[in-house]
Amino acid sequence: MKIAVLGYGRMGREIEKLAVAGGHEIFVRTDINNPDGFNAETAAQCDVAMEFTGPAAAADTILRALSFGVPVVSGSTGWLTRYDEVRQYCIDKGGSFIHSSNYSIGVNILFRLNAELARIMQRMPGYRAEIEEVHHTAKLDAPSGTAISLAGQISDNHTRYTGWTGNEQAREEDRVPVVSVREGSVPGIHEVRWISDADIISLRHEALNRSGLAAGALLAAEFIASRHGVFTMKDVLNIL
Repeated sequence: MKIAVLGYGRMGREIEKLAVAGGHEIFVRTDINNPDGFNAETAAQCDVAMEFTGPAAAADTILRALSFGVPVVSGSTGWLTRYDEVRQYCIDKGGSFIHSSNYSIGVNILFRLNAELARIMQRMPGYRAEIEEVHHTAKLDAPSGTAISLAGQISDNHTRYTGWTGNEQAREEDRVPVVSVREGSVPGIHEVRWISDADIISLRHEALNRSGLAAGALLAAEFIASRHGVFTMKDVLNIL
């Protein structure tokens, strides 16, 4: 594949390293200094665009790529108030789009386990849920998109919960508390805990580096390059 990397930061560089090793070509690289490097002319030669720009630029970057007819893999978080707009634009254009808060195969297994555990805990009234996520100090959004996804799964599968609360919000009985920690260069740790007076049940995923995220994103790129529609990592990994 010929790939456009839109957002040539830590993740963009990790994607480039794995993509080249896998026989793909990085045809375009853009960052804040050269956003116009991805245009109608260069886009026409790309099989897929991989968007990791950040919360402020993500939605407009995705819409621009879709307007050029390029399938888009989006990994930015913190922009999802515009997700429905982007999704509908993709459908209207007959394009191809996938977004995930975390492309790591391990995290997507965690998502599956988290949803199932929440269903089980529905029958265990003595337990309460909480989530903690830890990331490097350069991460712009908090809570992480992955933590929000985990909290959403709990809300979807346990009638006690209707949402989540973050660090600066008052805790409420019907909302999953999400604690966000920013320290050092931590790639990402997510832990879901169910706590009772007698014990704690936990699910934990720790990323050792960014290679798992990049590998999953490339797998998603290969999946959507020849398809039309709006997809999730469940479609890519066929996790039921």
